Amino acid sequence: MSDFTHIDTHGQAHMIDVGSKADTEREARAEAYVRMAPATLELIVSGGHKKGDVLATARIAGIMAAKKCSDLIPLCHPLMLTHVKVVLSPEPERNRVRIETCCRLKGQTGVEMEALTAASVAALTLYDMCKAVDKDMVIDGARVLEKSGGKSGHYIAAESAHD
Repeated sequence: MSDFTHIDTHGQAHMIDVGSKADTEREARAEAYVRMAPATLELIVSGGHKKGDVLATARIAGIMAAKKCSDLIPLCHPLMLTHVKVVLSPEPERNRVRIETCCRLKGQTGVEMEALTAASVAALTLYDMCKAVDKDMVIDGARVLEKSGGKSGHYIAAESAHD
């Protein structure tokens, strides 16, 4: 494992200087899951939730979160994202909603944190909208699925127990 990039030689946290890095096309995909009672998932899928369209609201929240990532995570750079996609897929056979996100830009630093933030906030929004009917929901499995661009190259996650 390599050294932590956000820690200097004195052990102090710092923001990485990306000024000398070349602009490259960068993309990251992430996922998260929200497990819930079958009745809660049915309420979401049927559109019967009194708060409205849970999936659409969570999708918009995820997109907004990706754009605000540097406001939430102290050492993240503010980025000019060119694409953010958030897809929420009900999986009734597993009593859960799968959230997959994709963030893209042409720039000097990666977008993994934006993709993870989008997935996490979409999951939190889904939880928030449904907590009155299901207090036992569980958010889990947040991870980077794939990233490309930059000097570290292409990364694809190993298969997960969530698959």
